[in-house]
Amino acid sequence: MKFNHLLAAFCAEPWAIQREKLGVLADILVARAEGEKLFSTEMATAISDARAKEIAEIDGKVAVIPVYGVLAQKMDMMSAMSGGTSYAGLKKSLHSALSNEDVKAIVLDIDSPGGSVPGTEELATEIRRIRGGDKPIIAQVNSLAASAAYWIASSADEIVVTPSGRAGSIGVYTAHEDVSAALEKRGIKRTYISAGSHKVEGNETEPLGKDTLAFIQDGVNRSYGRFVAAVAEGRGTTVGKVEDGFGQGRVFYAEQLMDRGMVDAVATMDETLERFGADTQPSYVRRIKASNQARAVAAEALAAKMAIGEKITIREFEHGIRGLIGLSKSEAEHAAKLYFKDSQGEPDADAATLAALDRLLAAARSPLFK
Repeated sequence: MKFNHLLAAFCAEPWAIQREKLGVLADILVARAEGEKLFSTEMATAISDARAKEIAEIDGKVAVIPVYGVLAQKMDMMSAMSGGTSYAGLKKSLHSALSNEDVKAIVLDIDSPGGSVPGTEELATEIRRIRGGDKPIIAQVNSLAASAAYWIASSADEIVVTPSGRAGSIGVYTAHEDVSAALEKRGIKRTYISAGSHKVEGNETEPLGKDTLAFIQDGVNRSYGRFVAAVAEGRGTTVGKVEDGFGQGRVFYAEQLMDRGMVDAVATMDETLERFGADTQPSYVRRIKASNQARAVAAEALAAKMAIGEKITIREFEHGIRGLIGLSKSEAEHAAKLYFKDSQGEPDADAATLAALDRLLAAARSPLFK
């Protein structure tokens, strides 16, 4: 097997990342080492672009810091290929945003499956040290904060998840590959000559011994313990509650995250930015949304009054009927004339009209309108 040393070294690192993502990265690494041209020759430009993403963008009074792709201590070829982000760059961007007098809030725009353990704890600790000030640090899950990415997010002042977002995967693992059978099949027998009884333990040409396995497991347990403790401190809870209620490595959707206390709110990125004064959409879009919201409120109010038989004014009926079935202004006015005998608001007893309104009320109560 070619490049088994490279793959073994890569997998043997402690990882706080979704398992399937690490498998993809390992495949890419081997393919790249074997000369497959999976990427363009402008790799240097790609790395520069990836590094450029680490610079915070200012949107109004809010600094937006991207936390994308595989996370690592420093930007390198692998993290660039995966569209990754470095902990060093994130720390630099955070400090820059805090020192900018125009910035009133910092939003970490997170979409990451996690990454390597080295560097995660230090960045998370730094975030906890600088949070709680005049400039809130908001971790926006947009749309994935898994493993090391959640480790970082949990250290912010607040975690907000977009409605379709996911987070969690609290766990650490490493891997050992025994390639001895593959080497034997190829007629290769490798012998390590070393000094120091544990110098070459866990090498890829032999199965793991019990002592070596226990030693490696201790290292994984150490990283996991620090991960859980950091999440507990960041979320203001206990280690026991994190271990019992935060999934033991599972990833959850927005509503489950709220139920478990793993996030503070469900909102889109735009909604979070707007909360801190950023202008995220054109004025005409805001007007359309405001109009639609007003119609929805009017429709809900009409349905509620109809359900309990409360008196309805012509204006309430017109606004409500537009929201319920999307009538135009003139159509709503015509419907109101059919429903009311006069401007005093007395309902018409016409059976067909009342039957139609009953059907409308039933539709308003259905899940479609919720």
